[in-house]
Amino acid sequence: MNIISNVIGYPYIGATREWKQTLEKFWKKEIEEDVFEEQLKTIRLNRLKRQQDLGLQLITIGDFTKYDRVLDLAVMFNIIPKRYDVLPNASSLTTYYAMARGTDEVIACEMTKWFNTNYHYIVPEYENQELFLTNNYILQQFEEAKNELGIIGKPTIIGPYTFVDLAKGYDEKSRAAFFLKLIPLYAQVIQQLVDAGADWIQIEEPSFTKNLEEEEILLIEEVYKQLAEAVPQANILIQTYFEALTSFERLSNLPVAGIGLDFVHGKTENMKSLLQHGFPKDKTLSIGIINGRDIWAVNLAEAVSTISTVKQLSGVNDLWISSSCGLQHVPVTKKSEQNLPDELYDALAFADEKIREIVHLTNYIQHGTWAKDGIVAESIKAIESLATHPIRKNEEVNNLVKGIKDTDFTRTVPFKERQVLQKKSLNLPDYPTTTIGSFPQSQLVKKTRAAWRKKEITNDQYAAFVKEETARWIQIQEEIGLDVLVHGEFERTDMVEYFGEHLTGFAFTKNAWVVSYGSRCVKPPIIYGDVDWTHPMTVKEVVEAQKLTSKHVKGMLTGPITILNWSFVRDDIPRKEVAYQLGLAIQQEVKALEDAGIKIIQIDEPALREGLPLRKENWDDYLQWAVDSFKLATSKVAVDTQIHTHMCYCEFNDFIAPIRALDADVISLETSRSHGELIDSLKVHPYELGIGLGVYDIHSPRVPSISEISSILEESLAVIPKDQFWINPDCGLKTRHESETIASLTNMVEAAKLLRAQVLSV
Repeated sequence: MNIISNVIGYPYIGATREWKQTLEKFWKKEIEEDVFEEQLKTIRLNRLKRQQDLGLQLITIGDFTKYDRVLDLAVMFNIIPKRYDVLPNASSLTTYYAMARGTDEVIACEMTKWFNTNYHYIVPEYENQELFLTNNYILQQFEEAKNELGIIGKPTIIGPYTFVDLAKGYDEKSRAAFFLKLIPLYAQVIQQLVDAGADWIQIEEPSFTKNLEEEEILLIEEVYKQLAEAVPQANILIQTYFEALTSFERLSNLPVAGIGLDFVHGKTENMKSLLQHGFPKDKTLSIGIINGRDIWAVNLAEAVSTISTVKQLSGVNDLWISSSCGLQHVPVTKKSEQNLPDELYDALAFADEKIREIVHLTNYIQHGTWAKDGIVAESIKAIESLATHPIRKNEEVNNLVKGIKDTDFTRTVPFKERQVLQKKSLNLPDYPTTTIGSFPQSQLVKKTRAAWRKKEITNDQYAAFVKEETARWIQIQEEIGLDVLVHGEFERTDMVEYFGEHLTGFAFTKNAWVVSYGSRCVKPPIIYGDVDWTHPMTVKEVVEAQKLTSKHVKGMLTGPITILNWSFVRDDIPRKEVAYQLGLAIQQEVKALEDAGIKIIQIDEPALREGLPLRKENWDDYLQWAVDSFKLATSKVAVDTQIHTHMCYCEFNDFIAPIRALDADVISLETSRSHGELIDSLKVHPYELGIGLGVYDIHSPRVPSISEISSILEESLAVIPKDQFWINPDCGLKTRHESETIASLTNMVEAAKLLRAQVLSV
């Protein structure tokens, strides 16, 4: 039997985020394009060499990007929207980054969640363009690896079905034409790779794990039939992940050389399918056995048992041992995390450690012995040491969760009655303006925080700086004319990390970064114990800000599900239980803000949708406890306390029922990149609670004009009643620069004033 170790993909940011730093230097014009390309090449080769040194046998090529892999494909196939024609050279980096980030001339393409992860991809916009192969970057990376390092890698490309599934701009009629245009281009890419010496080509089709109707399965069969006929000599492995393969019997028999299955998130169903249908004996089976989405070390004995069962059920001769999905969702290495508690550190595995696990498993399956004595015992000891630690045995917290009742999820007064009382209490103008919460974290803010963390300045000095920065931005907001202010969150590094630092059960890393979108990297906290609220976390800063203005200042909190979904979460108890622990903790903070006189409290839940299972039949269970966790945090507030929440890139039109179920008085939503979709949805599905339109894109440096914002507002008048209509940016402003933030908010407030005048004059 031929056993090979491989991973679906490897992090591209670098152990110290050198990829991010290189991109941002180029964007700031600190380096020229040739230097930029050379530095990216160095990063690419170093990451390949790193995997090679770890003992990985088959190394993936093409999982590197200059911003986003879906965007890479769109540009490679010339799926460039017509609005970018104003820019020179359609295939240039200027156009590429304009599609990702926007420019003064053109808005960026829409960005949304990659399946149910915290990564965001750029949505391809099909406009019936003439499609052709502009530049086979995957071939270039393959030849680079071969020539520079002698690596005959496994090129990877997002598959045609998934690519179209992720794109927009077509109807059912034009969708068929889209596929017909794409198949020859995929064939051309694959043929060039075969000609260059690629032994295997990985085609990623995570959409094969979603609910598929008969017509979709027929379409997939036709697409791969045509590909097989076009490049019959190619060894193609279809790689699925995030769930079990749908319609197993038919899709496992597609005319390809191998299939990759997820035996972590899709283990139960994939096992049942193997038992019921077997597996084609002439195909290679890639077993996704190491979890590519969490940071916990595997139980090697259990992994061997699973692999052995799969071997027996499948009966294949060629077996790959792999990650369950690409490793971009985990940090690069735990080597720099020496300050973590021993019992936690020993139980962790980041990308490099996961590769070592794969190599150990491959060696054992191949030879029947472990490369290192005692490695299985060490694996079990590390897991059990954490499982029995006191931090996971907080009886008070566990009893509170057990004591939760249905009434704990319900506000005592319905929205329409609350709305009347809140309107009288808050005394806000029509179409009130506000922001989502954070303001730009300048280099001075970051530098001062770093000095404080290094103990180069005292706690009092740091607190004084935060207070001064908050006061400065309260004054800026007053001058701009915003109606509901925020304190700016200058004391917070991250909207999840900050709260975790004040709650029990969390641990924090030094360098465990992952990509959220573009060059935006986050360092997720680790929830490894029971979560408990011990003291107020936000009251001091918000109350100090409120003293500086007669306008309302919002309390700003992160919701329990976003904290859950944006953290690495313990795997010894159900996620529902952790979510309830978080809901109870946020409930205590809400009460503390209320007791301090804060009348508007925003509890952000941008990650609510991304926790959805891929299969719709599994949605209800998740949504029940996810929505209940939010309501657990908010249900005890006074009738005239106004609860806001925020979501971004959530595909409102297919998520309106859960949003309504939150029973938040106001929800702010991203609409700047997908405004038309929201308006169309509201025409069909009116929303009865308050809604804040995200009228400009904060992920782009461009400043929207007053007329541009006014156009969005005027179009919205037909579907959002005046007493429900709020105006705001589409997300927090932490990553933006001060000058563009002030200019954009000034235009937003002016557009709101024009709207009020227009409505009054009618």
